[in-house]
Amino acid sequence: MASGIRDKVAILGMGCSNFGERWNNSAEDLMLESFTEALADAGIEKEQIEAAWLATALEDQHVGKSAVPVATALRLPNIPATRVENYCASGTEAFRGAVYAVASGACDIALAIGVEKLKDTGYGGLPQRSRGTANDLYWPNVSAPGSFAQLASAYINKHKMSMTDLKRAMAHVSVKSHDNGALNPKAHLRRRIDIDKVLNAPMIAEPLGLFDCCGVSDGSACAIVTTPEIARQLGKKDLVTVKALQISVSNGSELQYNDWDGSYFKTTRVAAQKAYKEAGITNPREELSLIDVHDCFSVTELVTMEDLYVSEEGRASFDILDGFYDADGKIPCQIDGGLKCFGHPIGATGLRMIYEMYLQMNGRAGERQVAMEPRFCLTHNLGGFPSQNVSAITIVGKEDA
Repeated sequence: MASGIRDKVAILGMGCSNFGERWNNSAEDLMLESFTEALADAGIEKEQIEAAWLATALEDQHVGKSAVPVATALRLPNIPATRVENYCASGTEAFRGAVYAVASGACDIALAIGVEKLKDTGYGGLPQRSRGTANDLYWPNVSAPGSFAQLASAYINKHKMSMTDLKRAMAHVSVKSHDNGALNPKAHLRRRIDIDKVLNAPMIAEPLGLFDCCGVSDGSACAIVTTPEIARQLGKKDLVTVKALQISVSNGSELQYNDWDGSYFKTTRVAAQKAYKEAGITNPREELSLIDVHDCFSVTELVTMEDLYVSEEGRASFDILDGFYDADGKIPCQIDGGLKCFGHPIGATGLRMIYEMYLQMNGRAGERQVAMEPRFCLTHNLGGFPSQNVSAITIVGKEDA
């Protein structure tokens, strides 16, 4: 019987570019920026890397359809390199490839890197390719804000909330993330906001206002992984190891059956249950120390708190308003500012989340460092729409946790 990958893989080094409007930098420049930090952090030569995974979602915008650009940009030593894409969960998908390669014994040291150059498209949201021409029907009649607004409406209906109460909880989500992001030198948006500014902002798709939506950015993030034994041989101490990594993909039941009410993400619940089992976590509300979730919209973060079994169903808004997920709360969420402040360069996002957990575990997060040493840190990466999506859960912690 398979027992999972708990503690079979250690993070040797990580890196992250500055996120933002990187007009003067190519995707290759951004990859080099994150890779250079990760390589120095790992303390190895790039010739020691034996395989690489590149995550990018919109290949036509920059790097093309293969992984050749990452091999050439980083001058990797003619090793296997694979490009992966799994909607907005692509970054975690690349991490999974590298982690599974090491856990299986296929290689000793592996690289996962993600990148996206979205600002160059000139489009205000996630690019929709040709917007539904005869040759490329790519969700031509769906927008991300419109789809996630329906999630909010379904949640209100299920839990008998008022629109006012939901908007106030969502506003707290955004204010909290901007407070955290203001302390992060690599975040795109570093300006604090207040509740009134959120509630009075222009409406994008009822009930999602301007500050309920994450921005568009360019960025890259990178991880180098190996076995704990090799990490110790290289002189590493207090290792951060992968406790669990689970991905769940919609099978179409949300669209084809009547038992899904549109108010939650089935795939997140499935992935979370499997990840907790793999990590040996029985009570996530008590055992998790930090979480970074896919806050593409403030309502997504709210709903995810329940899908991760941290907040009880219908109670996430109360926990949010009580400060449970604030920087000084029981389980800080988006301590780095999240997608709300970093934006969402699709291929980089999942790895950027893990990067923050890695920094926090090592006490290297600067002004935003949490007071108590984290035990288990969870990241949640989500791709697609509420009705058809992929959810990825990664849990990391110190080796002896």
